[in-house]
Amino acid sequence: MRLRHIIATGLLGAVVACIKSPETALQQLVEARRLSADLLVQFTKAEDASNRSVMADTDEASISFAREAEQSLQAIQTNANTLKPILSDLGYSTESGLLAEFNSRFADYRELNKTILQLAVENTNLKAQRLSFGAAQEAAESFRQSLDGVTATDSANDAWRLKALAATAVLNVREIQVMQAPHIAEAGDETMTRLERQMSSAEAEARDRLKTIAALASPSSRSKVEAAIAALDHFIATNAQIVALSRRNTNVRSLALSLGQKRTLAAACETSLQALQDALAKREFTATR
Repeated sequence: MRLRHIIATGLLGAVVACIKSPETALQQLVEARRLSADLLVQFTKAEDASNRSVMADTDEASISFAREAEQSLQAIQTNANTLKPILSDLGYSTESGLLAEFNSRFADYRELNKTILQLAVENTNLKAQRLSFGAAQEAAESFRQSLDGVTATDSANDAWRLKALAATAVLNVREIQVMQAPHIAEAGDETMTRLERQMSSAEAEARDRLKTIAALASPSSRSKVEAAIAALDHFIATNAQIVALSRRNTNVRSLALSLGQKRTLAAACETSLQALQDALAKREFTATR
């Protein structure tokens, strides 16, 4: 008798535990709908902030948008974790399946987005571009100006030859400058390697011409020749920084991932969230599971 009483009491407790008041069921359904709607809102915000981080033209803006994206992603994870037991408690197997589908897709999305944001905040292509338009341009102009002031030692023939050599040396530097932009924008290693070979060839020609200029220049122009050599050295050193930054290609790579793989994953996540929201919208208020 005692054993039967214990079993009966346990079964009664289980039955009672399974029964919900209409108010409790209503509250849970309302909360599930709120959470599912907020999941979609937060996901849209995260996607927008991530894209703005990739497209930002300063380190500060890129970092700020990346932080904003991460906050939304964390809110999504929190909401999904909160929603899961509610759906289970309500006995909504279809919605639970849709949430599980979203969680799987979201895990892949978040992992890829983390890589994209890490690349985006480095901004190596933008930094290379700034160097190209800034320090490299200044060094190239200093090189040209120094050579403009160099005069020949004696004959008129040497003077004309000196001018031709100076103009060609400046042209060599301009060739390197012209190649910086396509190198910064290029995504392929093979093309970048070809551009770097052309840069090295132009540098070698410029240095050869400087040697001849130094031999033809008058003693009074010695300081200008040395200034031209120093300007060329500075330009080439700056160009090496540009190439190194460009080789990392963080802006190009983050943009390519955003427009390709991430867009596909984002669309899949949004599809799951919309389906979850639609399914919950069709649910009627019920007192039990």
